[in-house]
Amino acid sequence: MPHLVSIILPCRNEEKYIGCCMQSLISNQSDEFPLEIIVVDGMSTDRTVEMVQNYTHQFSFIKLLPNPDKTVPFAMNLGIAQAQGEFIVRVDAHATYPQNYVAVLVTHLISLNADNVGAIWKTDVLTKNKKTLAIKEALSNRFGVGNALFRIGIDKITQADTVPFGCYHKSVFTKYGLYDTRLTRNQDIELNKRILRGGGKLYLIPNMDCVYYARETFSALAKNNYSNGLWNILTVKFTKKFSSLSLRHFIPLCFLLSLILPLFFSFLYQPLIWISCASLVLYIGFLTAVCARLALCKKLHFFFLLWSFMTLHFSYGVGSLIGILTFPRYRQCGRLKNYIFAF
Repeated sequence: MPHLVSIILPCRNEEKYIGCCMQSLISNQSDEFPLEIIVVDGMSTDRTVEMVQNYTHQFSFIKLLPNPDKTVPFAMNLGIAQAQGEFIVRVDAHATYPQNYVAVLVTHLISLNADNVGAIWKTDVLTKNKKTLAIKEALSNRFGVGNALFRIGIDKITQADTVPFGCYHKSVFTKYGLYDTRLTRNQDIELNKRILRGGGKLYLIPNMDCVYYARETFSALAKNNYSNGLWNILTVKFTKKFSSLSLRHFIPLCFLLSLILPLFFSFLYQPLIWISCASLVLYIGFLTAVCARLALCKKLHFFFLLWSFMTLHFSYGVGSLIGILTFPRYRQCGRLKNYIFAF
């Protein structure tokens, strides 16, 4: 018996990526798992809407919805409200998906009696050169992203704290609630943590992956991870639960504080400055060793690797620090949204 699957694709200003993404999703259409693809556009100012409309004219199972609130959780909730499918798959325009992606996820969701099932996130770049390949490596290496299993990979079906671009029973959103519209970032992990706290189960599947296209410049990498770090703090503030995230999300902040706080208090007690020095030396030493090994084994550019990891870690940590320092100034939703979109 066929299972209708609703794919929800939030997007905003994604003309560079939307075509490849749509083609990969359309290739998942099958008799066993017929699709409806719901594209929810956050008021794009580029050619994204025009490009999606070309697909809606060709394929009756593709729908386009406007999202005046622009952010992903609003888009997902709009899509879920319109979805007719028994299953919901949340996808991203920055990624492409193999033609059996939906079938594999739905099949495992049913067989595992799970609430959410996701695949491995394989990081790639559209333009390949020494710089972008170094950025790609930093975003898929344990030293760069910690113990995020969906980024570093697994070799067997594993229960996880979150999964990317997962497949849910539609009933999950009735049981555990919709996406938290206060969260411009971290809305997926917050929902998944909420499911786990409610006794639900999430699984990561090793024999399936999607390709996520990373930012290709150091400035774009810094901007994206600054926002990620900032939203870690805002997520805790809004949900009032540290358990909405995982320990790895706060490691860059802890590292940054290990440099700043001893240095600051060394004005009162000078030997404290050695704590900052030790933290920085250990970091640089370990980073140099990691980059040297990667440069040798994978033929990557050593200095681009160094800068990629440092950009990732420091922009993430600074974002979290700014979140702590400035949040009281942006309590009202409108002012907070304007502040976030400025970055």
